[in-house]
Amino acid sequence: MFNSQKTEKFLFGFLLFTLFWLPLSLGANRPWAWALMQMSFFFIGGVLLLTHEGLLSKLYSKYKPLVVLWLAFLAWQLINLVPLPFALVEAIRPERVQLLLNENIEGMRNITSQWLSLSFDVGQSDVTFFKSLAYCFLFFISLALINSAKRLRYTLIVISGAGIFQAIYGSLEVLSGLKYSLVFKLPVSHIATGSFVYKNHYANFLLLCLSAAIGYMIASLRTQTSSSNRERLRRIVRFWLSNKVLFRIGIIIMVIALVMSRSRMGNSAFYIAMTITATLGLIYFKPRQKSYVVLFISMLVIDILIVSSLFGLKQVQQRIEQTNLTQESRDEVITDALPLLSEYGIIGTGGGTFYTVYPQFQSESTQHFYDHAHNEYLQFAIEFGVIGAALLAALLLMCAKNAMSAIRHRRHPLPRGVAFATVMAVIGMALHSTVDFPLQAPANTAIFIVLLALGALSRDIPMGRHNMENNQVQS
Repeated sequence: MFNSQKTEKFLFGFLLFTLFWLPLSLGANRPWAWALMQMSFFFIGGVLLLTHEGLLSKLYSKYKPLVVLWLAFLAWQLINLVPLPFALVEAIRPERVQLLLNENIEGMRNITSQWLSLSFDVGQSDVTFFKSLAYCFLFFISLALINSAKRLRYTLIVISGAGIFQAIYGSLEVLSGLKYSLVFKLPVSHIATGSFVYKNHYANFLLLCLSAAIGYMIASLRTQTSSSNRERLRRIVRFWLSNKVLFRIGIIIMVIALVMSRSRMGNSAFYIAMTITATLGLIYFKPRQKSYVVLFISMLVIDILIVSSLFGLKQVQQRIEQTNLTQESRDEVITDALPLLSEYGIIGTGGGTFYTVYPQFQSESTQHFYDHAHNEYLQFAIEFGVIGAALLAALLLMCAKNAMSAIRHRRHPLPRGVAFATVMAVIGMALHSTVDFPLQAPANTAIFIVLLALGALSRDIPMGRHNMENNQVQS
């Protein structure tokens, strides 16, 4: 007899396993790695649909706005992918036709009789579409599988564990003096990158994992208060004998690795996001807990002022202070790319086409090759159009809104901690994306999407017999 519960447990375990190994494959930023990622998410989603009758209708009825936004974003990408008659493409996007004609003058007659896509690089747009589809699967299988307090905790633990592993690996590589990494034999410098290639992708991954780890610490805080000295002593002893100590040490290790990445915005985004979210918690968490205040004071004193200073925080501060726009070329890339937005900003140039269309507008003063805009907002608006970018923004804001609702109205520490992780991750990603491209690393995007799904869950997910909060808050 078929056991759907065992199947669901296996799929949930396989999901967590996938999230853990993704960063090990160079941040999954290689075709073979993201292909395995896509197969994993499609496999989990397919088995769920086969074994859970009515799953789609349940997800649609419960998360209708999120379903509509995801489907609209995927459909919007198809506008640039669906082949159209040559005459129609020539009328809508003559630059696309001219580019093809310049590349294939001898075969011009054959081209004029073909159906063409609007995308400037159909191959890259196909890759981007299937990544988006895989992320959509990941979002909804997370909503379907993470359906209990126990699984919420496991998810936060695995994401935190992946970050701690990366932090230990990245730090030891630098401190051990290795010339080549243990993974893929990449050169090792004085900058920590873990199993990633790009230090800013590594820093962003640690930021996301730190969000999950701090969220787990908040979820582990007790709501009971007692003035008894004996009870306080018991709580202190329980703390040092529990896994909270390991988590606290893990957070310190991740902060050290983040500092050792020497990423200016990665570090700035972490500290700003943590400060803002901690302040929101201080304002809205009811009842206000002393342990919550103590946690963040200890992080400020131990992690930032003491430990981080020993591992290069001053060097990061110097890099930030010495940042000079006249020596940076990222701002020139953004300036050069703005005409692309004004020209193709309605429907976009097609997913993954920035590196194809940018050279047309690249100024002579910008000598380097740039395959990304170093600004996710601009790149998404160019590739997906303003409407496509707006759909993504609406999806993100809706998940953040649910998380903020949990922070304001739920009293159980677990949904509070989950919501805290989501809000901190959203703020950190929003800041980091202004000067870099962290979402171009599939491992980072996958973790971020799971945290968004947790934010969507945090408002209403029941806590069983401990569900004693204002669950009646609905929007």
